[in-house]
Amino acid sequence: MYAVVATGGKQYKVEEGDILRVEKLAGDVGSSVDFDKVLIFSDGENVKIGQPDVDGVTVHGQIVAQGKSKKIIVFKYKRRKRYRRKQGHRQPFTAVRIDRIEA
Repeated sequence: MYAVVATGGKQYKVEEGDILRVEKLAGDVGSSVDFDKVLIFSDGENVKIGQPDVDGVTVHGQIVAQGKSKKIIVFKYKRRKRYRRKQGHRQPFTAVRIDRIEA
C-alpha cells in the first residue's frame, strides 16, 4: 500500500513506516501530522488517481525531528570587476514517520 502526498510544494511517495524529510512543518517532536492532499492511492491491487485529490484518503504521521540541512554556499562572482558575494544557507526541515494510510 502506498500513496503520493503533496506538501511544501513537492510530491512524495510514501508507505507505512517510511521516514521522509519535508519542508518545515509547525509542531513539536512527537506531535501528529495529517496529510489530506493525497494525489494517488494504491492498496496493492487498485490504484485511485485524484482529480486533483483522492477523496476519503488521509495519511497519518508523527514528527520525529525538526532541524536544518547541511549548509550550502551561494557564491556570486563576476570576473575582472572585483565583485564577489559569499552567502551560506541552511534549509529547515521536518522529519516525519508515516504511521498509517487510512482509506
